[in-house]
Amino acid sequence: MLARNVYYDNHLKLEAAKLLPGEYYVTEHDMVLVTVLGSCVTACIRDKLSGIGGMNHFMLPDAGTDQEGPVSLSARYGAFAMEVLINSLLSLGAQRTLLEAKVFGGGNVLPGMTTMNIGQRNADFALSFLGAEKIRIVARDLIDVYPRKVYFFPRSGKVLVKKLRNIHNDTIYQREIDYGTRLVKGGVAGAVELFG
Repeated sequence: MLARNVYYDNHLKLEAAKLLPGEYYVTEHDMVLVTVLGSCVTACIRDKLSGIGGMNHFMLPDAGTDQEGPVSLSARYGAFAMEVLINSLLSLGAQRTLLEAKVFGGGNVLPGMTTMNIGQRNADFALSFLGAEKIRIVARDLIDVYPRKVYFFPRSGKVLVKKLRNIHNDTIYQREIDYGTRLVKGGVAGAVELFG
């Protein structure tokens, strides 16, 4: 789903888009894309010449839904989340051969979920997908036990990552739990077209 929370960031003096779990945003303008990650992963992808870029925020459904053989629900959902972002960038004029990625998140932050390795699975999927698509990964900050706040400036490619070591509320956890529940109930929306 396209992120709808677009606002002016008075501190950064830029237009900003805030992404929640399951959302993406692409732009050709000078702005900042912001998200907060727990076990979810974000791929920040841009055309290194034009500065057209975007971000997604996704999580694979839990392992209990992976009962469909080689192309599991998780793999299909993850591929859909990545393809929507890439296809949206290309439709704005980004050149496939000039795409580069920065990947963040995958922390083991959900209480009671460490045995399922959700963060690790999300991180592994993102790296594997980008490798298969031959999109160069130029930076990453994955796994660990901390949530992260990520600021991505597509025009320059700059990313600021803040590890949130002291969280006094459960907003991140609750958003990811709600998002995971929606994924399991809703399944994968739309078809996926994989690049060769």
